[in-house]
Amino acid sequence: MKLFLDTANLEAIKKYASWGLVDGVTTNPSLIAKEGVPLEKRIKEICKVVKGAVSTEVLSTDVEGMLKEARVFKKWAKNIYVKLPMTPEGLQATQILSKEEIRINITLVFSAAQALLAAKAGAAFVSPFIGRLDDIGHDGMQLIEEIVQIYRNYDFKTEILVASIRLPRQVTEAAMVGADICTVPPDIYDKLVRHPLTDAGIKKFLEDAKKAK
Repeated sequence: MKLFLDTANLEAIKKYASWGLVDGVTTNPSLIAKEGVPLEKRIKEICKVVKGAVSTEVLSTDVEGMLKEARVFKKWAKNIYVKLPMTPEGLQATQILSKEEIRINITLVFSAAQALLAAKAGAAFVSPFIGRLDDIGHDGMQLIEEIVQIYRNYDFKTEILVASIRLPRQVTEAAMVGADICTVPPDIYDKLVRHPLTDAGIKKFLEDAKKAK
């Protein structure tokens, strides 16, 4: 399973990319706004650091506006993926843009039916937001299982990008059910690496090594 970093913070991206474990980056208007830099400047900077997929999201809600933005984004870098919303307009734009070889990430997906439509429209990625489902008492990981099964049944090439990750265990659960990608915020990357027993073990080894001298 690929791991993407869900942030627009360039320093964080450089940090985790140096580990060799960042396969791509996802951004959205909210993440870009936090950085206080122009969208184009930041996306181009990210694309220079990360060679994998970098998703950037349109602001338009109508088909023509989505098409216009997506075609501009495509010119910024070879590894750009364009995020479109899971709406009738988003699906229509996806069909048009995918034929132009512009790779689309359908975002804000909350049902298996939506994921099915996204795949049929030609999306490269589909982004189910499991954390937001869990927040309202639904089982976000069950949705991932359903999408995995549907895509296997019909051999869809669309990759399942699990988004809205809240906990490290959700990453391992997504891997267990067969998701293609998880996108995680920086704090989750740190939690994936660390374990209190690992820290305790290192501390004891170092203490024992000092005694042996």
